[in-house]
Amino acid sequence: MINYENVSRLREIIEKAIEDHVITHEEYDYIISAATEDGIIDAHEQALLSELQDMLHDGSVKFRKK
Repeated sequence: MINYENVSRLREIIEKAIEDHVITHEEYDYIISAATEDGIIDAHEQALLSELQDMLHDGSVKFRKK
């Protein structure tokens, strides 16, 4: 069963993290933690994570250098 509250929360976290096209390693870790907190990554969460990964891969979002 899809937990829409978790999906909505995950979307909010991802959108906040990428709004300036830069993400910290702490934000990324928090996103992964939020996605896996219930022990299951459902299809909606996977789609959001894939979208973030694609943005990191194509350079539209970059990790902030320390």
